[in-house]
Amino acid sequence: MPMKSLDEISKIRIMGMDIKWFVIIMLIIVAGCVTDAFPTGMVGAFLFLMIIGDLLNFAGNRMPFVKTFLGGGAITCIFGGAALVYFHVIPASLSDNCTTFMKDAGFLDFYIAALITGSILGMNRKLLIKAAIRYLPCIIGAVAMALGLVSVLGMIFGMSAGESIAYIGIPIMGGGMGAGAVPISKVFEGALGIPSETILSKLVPAVALGNAVAIVFGGLLNKLGEKFPSLTGNGQLVINNDDSLKEERKEPEAKGIKQYATGIVLASAFFAFGSLMSVLVAKAGLDIHPYAWMIISVAAAKISNIIPEEHEMNTALWFNFVSQNWTAALMLGIGIAYTDLGQIISAFTPVYLVLVLAVIFGAVLGSALIGRLVGFYPIEAAITAGLCMANMGGTGDVAVLTASKRMELMPFAQISSRLGGAFIILMASLLIPIFF
Repeated sequence: MPMKSLDEISKIRIMGMDIKWFVIIMLIIVAGCVTDAFPTGMVGAFLFLMIIGDLLNFAGNRMPFVKTFLGGGAITCIFGGAALVYFHVIPASLSDNCTTFMKDAGFLDFYIAALITGSILGMNRKLLIKAAIRYLPCIIGAVAMALGLVSVLGMIFGMSAGESIAYIGIPIMGGGMGAGAVPISKVFEGALGIPSETILSKLVPAVALGNAVAIVFGGLLNKLGEKFPSLTGNGQLVINNDDSLKEERKEPEAKGIKQYATGIVLASAFFAFGSLMSVLVAKAGLDIHPYAWMIISVAAAKISNIIPEEHEMNTALWFNFVSQNWTAALMLGIGIAYTDLGQIISAFTPVYLVLVLAVIFGAVLGSALIGRLVGFYPIEAAITAGLCMANMGGTGDVAVLTASKRMELMPFAQISSRLGGAFIILMASLLIPIFF
């Protein structure tokens, strides 16, 4: 790659700023890290995640091999963030602050609420109805192929089918950590009489490595779609053979600042409703994640057509703002707060890697084949019903969709992560007594 001239370098813009202003802000951040005097709370976390996130995103999207085969900026931000913590490049106080911002302060929830509400309310209503009734068979296809493939390969490598399914296949397909591996470990504890902490130590590497491989596969599927355009709808899930579904999708148009306020309020209100329903239903003995209730309520509102079109477009506008400006920051936050590089490295043996690859490949193949049968584009079906079943829940959904450049598929990704994850937990409770 030829060296850039000073004039070319001066024209580079990151975060919409001239490079000289970006460098000045970077120096402030570096000085704060060196002196361990970086501001705490939202201000410090947000500044660090946005600036460093966009820097890593800028670099990742320009590295030839990384941008072509590994998902570009998304993978760079996630593993760059994990490396900053693992190698103690940043002070513990800063990484702790970013972790608090992501988890306790709810930045991840705030981001995903915007994506779910904006992407569903901005969808073609008839397309949403048509897609929803065909989606469950794709999830079943992904799970069946993933678990079947890992069980066969597991036996080839000297493991029992039950062991490879229980400790590698099920945790990868189970919806992440909080909604997947943790409750699955409780299921194992009850069935096997082994402490859940012991079980969890075996499940976590599979979840972490599976999430990393799923992100890489997201980038690869995007390249496959570019190579074979007939396999992809470029972000559209349903193959559109019905003339009634070919109405023009209205793009949200910014006319005033108040539109963003409306979008923020509606996104937050749907998340609050999801949380309320989760608590109320939990009292009746059912544990259903707030994201699942949010998806159901937003989809019901869209299908019933009760929200004025103006409000729908305002929420879609807010979704566009969030996805275009905060995705790199979120990816870096996922790397810092949710990705343990040590666990991934310790699990990285050739056999283990092959079995993880088998689960991800099986999920992709099963969902793509069933998706094509029910009228979905294979690549979009593989990304949503396949990879978003195999990644680390909400954080993995954002990473996979960013790597595959199909963020508009978030509603279906969340169906996989939340409702699909609940399906895996139910299946684990039935299969573990049989295999063990």
